[in-house]
Amino acid sequence: MRIVCGTEGYDFEGAGQRELDVFLYAATNSPERGSAGKNLPTDLRRERFVPEPLTWDLLSVALGVHSADLASHRDESSDGWTREYSLSVAVTDSERWGATTPLWNGLLNYLTTDRWNVSFLPGAITPRAHRERAYATEDSVVLLSGGLDSLIGAIDLNQQNRQLLAVSQNVRGDGVKQAEFAAAIGTGLRHLQLSHTIYVPDAESPASQRSRSILFLAYGILAATCTELYRDGGRVPLYICENGLIALNPPLTENRIGSLSTRTTHPVVLGLRMSIRVSVENPYATKTKGEMMVDCLNQTLLSERAPQSTSCGRFKQFGYTHCGRCVPCLVRRAAFRRWGMADTTVYVFDDLSIDDPDYAGFDDVRSVLIAYATFQELGISRWLGATLSSPRVTAKTLLREVAQRGLTELRDLLIEMGVE
Repeated sequence: MRIVCGTEGYDFEGAGQRELDVFLYAATNSPERGSAGKNLPTDLRRERFVPEPLTWDLLSVALGVHSADLASHRDESSDGWTREYSLSVAVTDSERWGATTPLWNGLLNYLTTDRWNVSFLPGAITPRAHRERAYATEDSVVLLSGGLDSLIGAIDLNQQNRQLLAVSQNVRGDGVKQAEFAAAIGTGLRHLQLSHTIYVPDAESPASQRSRSILFLAYGILAATCTELYRDGGRVPLYICENGLIALNPPLTENRIGSLSTRTTHPVVLGLRMSIRVSVENPYATKTKGEMMVDCLNQTLLSERAPQSTSCGRFKQFGYTHCGRCVPCLVRRAAFRRWGMADTTVYVFDDLSIDDPDYAGFDDVRSVLIAYATFQELGISRWLGATLSSPRVTAKTLLREVAQRGLTELRDLLIEMGVE
């Protein structure tokens, strides 16, 4: 699928043959065309943030990637899963971005398990900025998704006296809790909520979440470059807080491509760098979710807010309620058990001891059982397979250990629930 993304005034007709045009930072005037990020310039002007052209370009690429991900349907591909993309994005410095093409193709192939051919076109125009530029005084940026891991991360970093600018992707079902979490941490965190407002004709449903995470990362980098610390030549830490097992995202069984969660905090992705002074960090790469809850530095606040957080991979599909049986829900439930506090989360499929295809017989539940049995028989290294094979991955022993402990948390949950 050939997709071309351009900013206001871009000559789409000059881009040649394509299946879809996507207008960046503007609404489309045709249902046959796509649009992305129409409200982002207004949101940033409200803060008086003026991103550099390079970070606008990064955001444009991320918007283009997620638009493409939504526009193409996996079930229409030749093998029922792997899609092929030719994505062209207009940027302000096409020569500089052209040198990063191999990096982007490799990153996107890894993140989405598709085949990407990304190219960069000249002619982008940065959106109109506020005439009175302001900079954030905070010394760090933390992504605050509304999930349990990001909540714990923001709590801990605040307790460690980091001055945090919280950045969120504002989506239905999470926007209100994101704001509530930001207001409840410390004396209240400065909070920037952004929304991609992507429209593409005949979007895939349910929407893919794999590429959305790269967009979330781009928001964080953009915010980091709008701080006083960055302006003054410093390097700004961007914290993406996720437990070690989910961050690694190993396939639970050899027949699964992944665990249906994103890969943005995998060491391979965090090891990639661009020429922007932002350090992308995951402080919990060697902790399980249960260990994160046990070690949280403000147990009172965590007890109040943890049940309100979102973990489910199918949250929207079940009416903004946790399903209770997908991999992220199982990891969440295992973490609450490890923590030792009551889990008051409402789960659609609560009692997994019910032996039918909707409860204990659901594919994710069975896959966890198979994964643990495989680990016991073959060892953690063979179960992980190629997950840690990249030379970019360091501290492999610690990562193997956290994967083993994470699997054990899951297995202990299922034993307690009577799932065999």
